[in-house]
Amino acid sequence: MNKLYTCHRNAKIKQLFLNLFIATAVTLNGCATTKIAEQPHRVNKADPYENFNRKMYVFNDTVDDYVAQPISDAYKWVTPQFMQTGVFNFFNNLKTINVIINDVLQAKFKQSGEDAGRFALNTTLGLGGFLDVGRNVGLEQNDEDFEQTLAVWGVPQGSYLVLPFLGPSTWRGIPGSVLDTAANPVSYVGMPIQLVYLLNSRANAEGALKFIDEAALDPYVFTRESFLQWRNNLATDGKTEASFELDMDLDSDVDSSVKSKDLNADGKAESK
Repeated sequence: MNKLYTCHRNAKIKQLFLNLFIATAVTLNGCATTKIAEQPHRVNKADPYENFNRKMYVFNDTVDDYVAQPISDAYKWVTPQFMQTGVFNFFNNLKTINVIINDVLQAKFKQSGEDAGRFALNTTLGLGGFLDVGRNVGLEQNDEDFEQTLAVWGVPQGSYLVLPFLGPSTWRGIPGSVLDTAANPVSYVGMPIQLVYLLNSRANAEGALKFIDEAALDPYVFTRESFLQWRNNLATDGKTEASFELDMDLDSDVDSSVKSKDLNADGKAESK
């Protein structure tokens, strides 16, 4: 099954206002387009604050619609695609500093050497990182952050949270994001550069964000499950079985044709 993970739509707001962590157009676990009839929500053990989280989800979504998206659309309209790609590569190269630090903290010494080589190559031959030379020679970008480091150290994930303006997180993710911000060089440059960084991140996430709106009857649940499984997959280096399971009672009020075509016997959404 092709693995596609996504960050929640609220990551758009998180990227525009506060530089706690970059929401990338994350992969979602297959293209699940299951249409499930609206039904009462069960209490999810990972989401005991669902009532609060849903309100924050709506709040962030509204702010995004009226602030973040219009500004991002204007940025994409005035900025040529090659420049958007170069800006993305530049900031992604700076992010490698965070990756190298967390490589070492997780005792991934071989990977830290590869990431350091990638950073040096892109910073020099890649004109400060605007060109991704490392990818062309087979050095792919690794994704390590302080939340993953805390997970490796045995810190429990904690409850799922949707924070105002910041978007999806967990109790473990909050200190992880603070440490990521402190280690990211972008945090110490001028506001104009930070604004370009945030706008470019928001623009690059557009495709995945639209997918959420089109694919899920309940975007909140879809995003919560995707986000938690994405973070768990990162923390375990992809060793965890990634199955997109909606925490819903699929045995009632589900159209029989949907059950036969879109769900397997375990109630897992099949990839299309």
